[in-house]
Amino acid sequence: MATNFVQEGNALNYTAGADIDSGDFVLIGAIGGVAATNIANGKTGSVHIKGVFSVPKATGAVSQGAKLYWDNTNKVLTTTASGNTIVGVAAEAALSGDANAKILLNVGL
Repeated sequence: MATNFVQEGNALNYTAGADIDSGDFVLIGAIGGVAATNIANGKTGSVHIKGVFSVPKATGAVSQGAKLYWDNTNKVLTTTASGNTIVGVAAEAALSGDANAKILLNVGL
């Protein structure tokens, strides 16, 4: 193994600026993630940055493989690029009325 190996990169430590619940979506700069555990304001916890997760989405249908963006104002995934941060692709299709979309994190960026 390379002498400079640090970690596999499946999760990152994140210091919360507000209370975060396990399963909440977290935006770390340009990286999308999902909190592995509850993280109290000012504390550091683990955030998954790889994998498929069910995350709240905006109204509208989503096609499998569509690029997904994080709308940090409304705290939902969207297919609208303008003003939002790309965070992955849809792992499967979602109907317009579905509350969540399944996102494959940080793929297709």
